[in-house]
Amino acid sequence: MSTTDLPQTRMPRRRDAREHHDKLLAAAQEEFAVRGVDASLEKIARDAGVAIGTLYRHFPTRLDLLVAAFEPRLQAFLDDAARALEIGDPWEGFVSYLENLFRVQAGDRGFNDFLSRRFPGSAETERIHDRMCQQIGDVLVRAQDAGVVRTDITLADIVNLIWSNGRMIDATSVTAPGAWRRHLYLMLDAYRAERAHSIPEPPMTDEQLYDAMVRLSRVG
Repeated sequence: MSTTDLPQTRMPRRRDAREHHDKLLAAAQEEFAVRGVDASLEKIARDAGVAIGTLYRHFPTRLDLLVAAFEPRLQAFLDDAARALEIGDPWEGFVSYLENLFRVQAGDRGFNDFLSRRFPGSAETERIHDRMCQQIGDVLVRAQDAGVVRTDITLADIVNLIWSNGRMIDATSVTAPGAWRRHLYLMLDAYRAERAHSIPEPPMTDEQLYDAMVRLSRVG
């Protein structure tokens, strides 16, 4: 075989590899949305029409596949959610951010799982989680500075709200898919500054919060 034949020989292989990669990502996004981040990798491979070995050649670990499947969607969410800071009314900005976040949780079980967990093995997911925490903190502090959200609410309290909403979505997505909205608005009333009463338990520390999210990532 001459060297001039090599490009023609390799190009179909590269094309096949790209097609397999794209099919695996599409199958993973669909299966994670329905089953969550612990979805069967074997089923994802079958749905993509490839062998499980092909999946592992493209994505050596489940975390590699999760990052590839969710990173573009998370970035799009973060870019969209950042608009909450542009809303003139700080309370409306706070409500808009959380409602958008809860709506995305309700529509994608994998995204729901992803929001509730931390994955220390991936610098990319850690960066995305850090950006989300920064966003939530900015929206919260802006509302607190305006006097519309009680000052003793912390980032950890918002993350706890995201966790509780996630579990509610798991339980009600089939029988009452809109239940998350009632849950959110009941909690929002509790966050209003004029509703404030003393809280007997201090907020979780950053270390406690991170540890809890890492523990969730080990479930399943």
